[in-house]
Amino acid sequence: MAFLSETLARVKPSPTIAVTNKARELKAAGRDVIGLGAGEPDFDTPENIREAAKRAIDAGHTRYTAVDGIPELKAAICAKFKRDNGLDYTPAQVTVGTGGKQVLYNALMATLNPGDEVVVPAPYWVSYPDMVLLAGGTPVIAEASSQTAYKLTPDQLEAAITPRTKWLIFNSPSNPTGAGYTWDELKALTGVLTRHPHVWVMTDDMYEHLVYDDFRFCTPAEVEPGLYDRTLTVNGVSKAYCMTGWRIGYAAGPAALIRAMGTLQSQSTSNPCSVSQWAAVEALTGPQDFIAENNRAFKRRRDMVVEMLNACDGISCPVPEGAFYVYPTITGCIGRTSAGGTRITDDETFATALLEETGVAVVFGAAFGLSPAFRVSYATSDDLLREACGRIRSFCAGLR
Repeated sequence: MAFLSETLARVKPSPTIAVTNKARELKAAGRDVIGLGAGEPDFDTPENIREAAKRAIDAGHTRYTAVDGIPELKAAICAKFKRDNGLDYTPAQVTVGTGGKQVLYNALMATLNPGDEVVVPAPYWVSYPDMVLLAGGTPVIAEASSQTAYKLTPDQLEAAITPRTKWLIFNSPSNPTGAGYTWDELKALTGVLTRHPHVWVMTDDMYEHLVYDDFRFCTPAEVEPGLYDRTLTVNGVSKAYCMTGWRIGYAAGPAALIRAMGTLQSQSTSNPCSVSQWAAVEALTGPQDFIAENNRAFKRRRDMVVEMLNACDGISCPVPEGAFYVYPTITGCIGRTSAGGTRITDDETFATALLEETGVAVVFGAAFGLSPAFRVSYATSDDLLREACGRIRSFCAGLR
């Protein structure tokens, strides 16, 4: 359509949202569908956070706020970074947006010029490359394989950096793989970055608190203080606090960058929802014990899903350190034909046949930049996960 912007041709709709919408449509049509595509906890927002929102409404906190966050929330964010990450920030170094996605997008729009490159490790969250393209930059994909547990090596990072590189986007624990970098692994990557002072670091720490076993989360500016002045540390309340629909993300970094991001936001959405901001204050400053309780449920689900998927013919599923995703490879399924007659040529045809023949909705690996694989979100009930994995096993057993 000639009326539409040429910019729109650079991007595609979010595959994860598309899968979730397709599952909803099939359910509405009466199909027995189990959706494993949505990246949101199935737990309700904790009561104390909901009550804080109600108090905010009753107190009249329903008007415009400062564009990039109320002072109370910025203070809570500064305290969070100090408490959890040992990072010192002032409110002038903090921005609050309508979800983490807006914060990332603001940063890219505020900094990228045509020809600028952004290193994006794969598998990646589906929106990273498209946001870079929308901002006029060039995504440079650095593939991490299952052989390295989906973690980028220092040599791969070094090879991806050029004189045109402006950012590295870093996500740990990862969406879609759940892979988390240890302190030593991250120290090796930050060692590469110290040799390239023109490269800035954009971290996506959204799954910081969703980690299992004895894994310890760390973030680049914490591991290498020398990167502090060129790191934007991004986080939010969506995942750990079960607040996906409240739409609050935040970041801290150099004050000049934060001001530039605020300028952009002032001409797009203006302030995030005022009530959600007050709820986020309670999330960050109130009781945190429910996180460990939720994590015990997530770990139980992770272990069950990994075990059941590894029992499927043609599938290999590593054990992730965090988030609520697994990313199994399907190398052994490629080239075979399903019971319904679909030839499995790639992970997209696998996911399509799986949905059509069994009613299980997953996201195919090509959407995340690394095939052949698929992503399962285990942020749903044990019973549904058990049933879904059983259907996947039956589907794989029927391949010939």
